[in-house]
Amino acid sequence: MSDRLVLDYNRMLAGATDGRGIDHAQIEAQHVRFREVHADVQRRREQGRLAFFDLPYEKKTVESIRAFADGIGQAFDTVVVLGIGGSALGTIALQNALLKPYWNQLDDEGRDYFPRLFVLDNVDPSTIGPLLDRLDPRRTLFNVISKSGTTAETMAQYMIVREKLSSALDDDGVRGHLLFTTDPEKGVLRRIADQEGISTLPIPPALGGRFSVLSAVGLLPAALAGIDIEALLAGAAEMDERCRTDELSDNPAGMFASLQYLAHTERAAGIHVMMSYSDRLYSCGDWFSQLWAESLGKRLDLAGGEVYRGPTPVKALGATDQHSQVQLYMEGPFDKTVTLLSARELPSDLAIPRLYGDVPELGYLGGRTLGELLEAERQATAGALAQAGRMNMSIELPRVDAHAIGQLFMMLQIATVYAGVLYNVEPLDQPGVELGKLLTYGLMGRDGFAAPESINADPKYQVR
Repeated sequence: MSDRLVLDYNRMLAGATDGRGIDHAQIEAQHVRFREVHADVQRRREQGRLAFFDLPYEKKTVESIRAFADGIGQAFDTVVVLGIGGSALGTIALQNALLKPYWNQLDDEGRDYFPRLFVLDNVDPSTIGPLLDRLDPRRTLFNVISKSGTTAETMAQYMIVREKLSSALDDDGVRGHLLFTTDPEKGVLRRIADQEGISTLPIPPALGGRFSVLSAVGLLPAALAGIDIEALLAGAAEMDERCRTDELSDNPAGMFASLQYLAHTERAAGIHVMMSYSDRLYSCGDWFSQLWAESLGKRLDLAGGEVYRGPTPVKALGATDQHSQVQLYMEGPFDKTVTLLSARELPSDLAIPRLYGDVPELGYLGGRTLGELLEAERQATAGALAQAGRMNMSIELPRVDAHAIGQLFMMLQIATVYAGVLYNVEPLDQPGVELGKLLTYGLMGRDGFAAPESINADPKYQVR
């Protein structure tokens, strides 16, 4: 039990929240419905439509990643990931959770001679330019991640990087400093790789970006930086096994999805806050936000009817946001749930010195630790929210290590597809994202794509 993720949902229930939470009768009814939800997900899995379920067992891909990381990968002191959205957020979460804090500022010995890791997930020239100017291209591996090879942001980054490499290296050198993570058979990057002999790793064709963290997308950068990817996948496989049951009370992903769905539909709590009580887990909130929002925010249901459904994910950090957002959560509208994410064991702690013993306002802190204070803050927030009638639950990891993070990622991915069935929407597509892509193509002059006729065209409605 000590190595298992624990979901504590006591404070989601009406009895703990002054009647404002979910009734036991609603939970009991959900037990019956969940059997159908689980069966639906299992059917999709068996049909090969939920490719993320297979990732913990893809030994061939792991062997390829391990061979590259332990071989050619040792030649670099810096790795730069070029990607956006699902091609970046999972890697950032892994980096912040599982590498030493301030990783890129440590010297070689402090990093155990593993490379620095940067993830360029935007196209802001004010940050990308200065970073590229500081890097030695002869010591840097650029991992370009795009299944289609048409992602405008990633491919623009790639073209800039390609030119910098070409100015410093010959053609063989350029090829040796690039790795494409892309579709195994088609797409622009696949075509370039085949023509130029650039190394590649596959993204399964049926795998969406926001479900890709446990594929080569996240595993290759993690392995290069020394993260135990085998433990990561073992944790994911363990969670997969826990979630094979259709008994709701034994299925953590099913319970998380069901509680969030009931809170939204029965208690009008459609804002779902992920509040991490660990700096190292904070970026998991960004990864979860994309997963939850892009999967469940849909205009159409599965029958094609207009429904405009979906919860709104928000991230927060404890204890920092107890001094900012929590005021709203405590006394604002009853439209939120809060999930407190924490770990039972800390990698290190700091003692608070026994100073100012004659000052009651300070003396009580002496002899305690920062870890004890942070845990007290977490428990106090959970209790205060419940006393104010605010639904909240806790996800507790045994510790912040690769095995536990694998459990967390798999649980939340499975919960997302369960929630898709509950909301009766397709959790694997993102049609709302596509229009922006098409308009971007038009504005940038891509053949076959028209620019919008007007953007802020009428000066009467501008404040200058």
